[in-house]
Amino acid sequence: MNDDIQPAPAFDRRMLEALICPQTHTTLEYDMAAQELISRAAGLAFPIRNGIPVMLIDEARKLD
Repeated sequence: MNDDIQPAPAFDRRMLEALICPQTHTTLEYDMAAQELISRAAGLAFPIRNGIPVMLIDEARKLD
C-alpha cells in the first residue's frame, strides 16, 4: 500500500465568483458530485481536474 497517495485537491467554491462561461459569458453552477462547472446558457459542463476548472470549450461535455 502506498501512503504517498494524496486525495485530489478540492475545488474552491469562491472561484465561482470570478469564473464565467467562455462561450456565453454567463455565470456557472458547481456540480460537486460530477466535479463540473455547468453553463446552462451554453448547454456545457466544464470538468474540474485536480481542483482546477478546465474552461476550454473543446474539453466541455454537452448537456443532454
